[in-house]
Order: sequence, then structure tokens, then C-alpha cells
Amino acid sequence: MALWAFVGLNVAIVEILFFTAGTGKNGVLTVAKFFGLHAALIMMFQLLLVARLPWLDRRIGMDRLTVWHRWVGFTLLWTILTHATLVVLGYAVLDGVSMPKTFLALAGVPASLLGMLAAATVVVIAAVSMRYVRRRLRYETWHALHLLVYLALGLAFVHQLLETTTFKSSAFAMIYWWLLWIVAFGSLVVGRIVMPVWRNAHHQFRVEAVVPEAHDVVSVYVGGRDLARLPARAGQFCIWRFPAHNGWWQANPFSLSAAPNGRYLRLTARAVGTTSAGLRHLPVGTRAFVEGPYGAFTSMHRTRPNLLLIAGGVGITPIRALLEEQPAGHVVVLYRVRSAEDAVLLNELRQLVAARGGILHLLTGRSGEGARPFDPVNLRNGVPDIADRDVFVCGPPAMTAAVLASLRTLGVPNLQVHAEKFSLA
Repeated sequence: MALWAFVGLNVAIVEILFFTAGTGKNGVLTVAKFFGLHAALIMMFQLLLVARLPWLDRRIGMDRLTVWHRWVGFTLLWTILTHATLVVLGYAVLDGVSMPKTFLALAGVPASLLGMLAAATVVVIAAVSMRYVRRRLRYETWHALHLLVYLALGLAFVHQLLETTTFKSSAFAMIYWWLLWIVAFGSLVVGRIVMPVWRNAHHQFRVEAVVPEAHDVVSVYVGGRDLARLPARAGQFCIWRFPAHNGWWQANPFSLSAAPNGRYLRLTARAVGTTSAGLRHLPVGTRAFVEGPYGAFTSMHRTRPNLLLIAGGVGITPIRALLEEQPAGHVVVLYRVRSAEDAVLLNELRQLVAARGGILHLLTGRSGEGARPFDPVNLRNGVPDIADRDVFVCGPPAMTAAVLASLRTLGVPNLQVHAEKFSLA
């Protein structure tokens, strides 16, 4: 993959520049510098992962990029802590004093203090990103706290500008290091600021209709100008803001529940949080700020003529959009819900499947009641040619994991399996 080749090449260049730039004041500080340089590289890579660049997102998918972002973030945490610990230890050895005294002395140096503040901010972000904590926070709260990552990056960037000596060894090294930062920050600015602002200024998104689908489910139709030019595909999602209703800082990812048609975008959401519950009360004409579309859960990655679409709960929304867009080919839809009353957009699904000459299986029941519709045996009995189909899966994490495990057992090639995390639906 081009992304990994790019990362590997730059890591190799940094290694060469590090080992040719000379040592630090002692061995411990030399190792500390090594970890500091790699922390900077990891920060640049993190910027690329969160930049939401279309060419990267459409090929890898936001859900996979999100997983990478999470693990790269924890790698960054331990790299920074290792760097900081070694710096304090190195100067303590150099000056012959204790580590606590060295820490306090370094805190009085502006460049070192900035690094300490950056490290402390990264620790806070990592703490709220732990699964145990994350599950107990509202999405809006977690999202607001997670924005501290930009503060940490800014502090760390200034810190390394003041402290780094490796890339002052030659003109080439300095130009190279600055180009890396320009590419990283430039990607972030383009992907997170320039493109969203331009698209919203051009398309002028507004709420056109709000349609209750059930007592706790609502569809919102968002229109705008020149929507045929918006590069949206069925299966993708957007990050939605309705500033006049919920406040500018509240943003939520919802999948498109209908294939883009050049006239409107539709999202369908269940009331599980403050923002999603409030969608039912959106006034028609309200301005919407839309980021995206994002996601690789599209027919662009399709490899076989026939399809198996598997959904759980409100994860049916991108599946329903795919069903509307997909070209010819036999389709089977497996829709897992607790009861028929919980089946979102069921009538639309029936009409679309019937028009395609496909098959729809509504799988009802609670997971703990003994029914295991996604066991390998049940999947093969229900869809005998499953290994010859592209399989699209979207639902709660436990369901998605069970389906993916069964597909591996059944020998379905990885290239034919496409999964979207329920959290992004």
C-alpha cells in the first residue's frame, strides 16, 4: 500500500539522519532524543489519519482509519512518556541530582514546560479514550474532550522546534523536516477545514423535511444547491451539525439511509442520545453543516455480481442505501432485530428487495434467547453460495464480530467482506 510505503520511507530517512547527526550529552539523552524524533513522526502520521483525506478514506474506510488512529494514539502516548522519562533521567545523571529536582528544574525552562504540558494533555486524551471511560461518556462530551489532541499537537510542535537538534545538522535535513510538517499540517487543514467550509458554502445545506419512521426513529431530508456534484455514494456517512438547534459543537456521524440522488441527502437515526433524540424537532429550513461524505463501505470495492447484505438494528441504514444503488445481481438481505416493530425502514426494504427479485429474511429475537442466526452452519444453510458473494455487514459490534468470525470459518475471501462499524452508522 502506498501509505505504508510512504511511512516506511520516511522512518528510514529519520533513522539515517538521527544516526548521522551525532550523540547527545550522554547515552541516556541520546536514547531520549531517539524516542522524541519518533514521537514527532507518530504525530505527523496521526495528523494524516485524522485529516479525513478523500483519497485515503475511500480506499481504507473511516472505520479502519479510526482503529489505526486509536492504536497510533496509544503508541504516541507511551513514546512520549518514554521520551519524557529518559530526558529527566538523562539530565539527572548529567547533573548528579535526583529526578524530582531535575523535573522541577526542567519545568522552569519554557521549551521543556511546553513538552510537559503536551505530554499531560496526551495522557488526558488517552484516559478518556479508554473503552471503560468512553462507554460512560456522551458522544458530545467525548468528542469535545478529544479535541484537546490539537492543543497537544500544537504544544508538542513548538516544543520540538525549540529543542530538536538532529535536523539542524544540514540544510537537507532541515528542509526535509519542515516539508514533513507542512505535508502533515497541510493535510489536516485541507481535509478538516478547507474542504468542509468550501462544500458547505457552495451547497448551502438545509433541512427540507423531518419524517418520523417510528416512535423513536426519525428520517431527516437535507437539501441544498448543486447536490449532484457532491461526491457521495450509498453506504457512506456524514458528520452532521445543526447549529441553530443543537449548538455548533454537537456533531454526530449518521449514515446516508438513501442513495444520493442529486436532490437531497437522507439520514435516519434512532433516539439514543441528546442530538439524535432532538432530530425529531428540527424545524424545516434549518441550516445544516455537513462534513463528508466518508467511508469505504461502498460498491466501489465490490468484486462479485451477487450480494449478501447483513444488518443489525439501525445499522440497516447504509445497507438500505446500498440496496437502492447496487447494479444487477441477485441479493439476499439478513436483517437482525429484536422484534418486527424494531425493524427500521422495513417497508422500503421489502419494496427494494422485491424490485430486485431478491430475498429478505427478517431475523427476530434477543441474542440471549438461544437463537444464533449468524453461526457458520445457519449462514451456509440460509445462503448456500455465500462464498461466491460480496458480503456487506453493518450492525452492533458484537453482531458484526460474530458475522465476521463465521465468514472466516466459511472461507469467504477477505476481499469479498466489507464491514462498517455500527458506531459510524
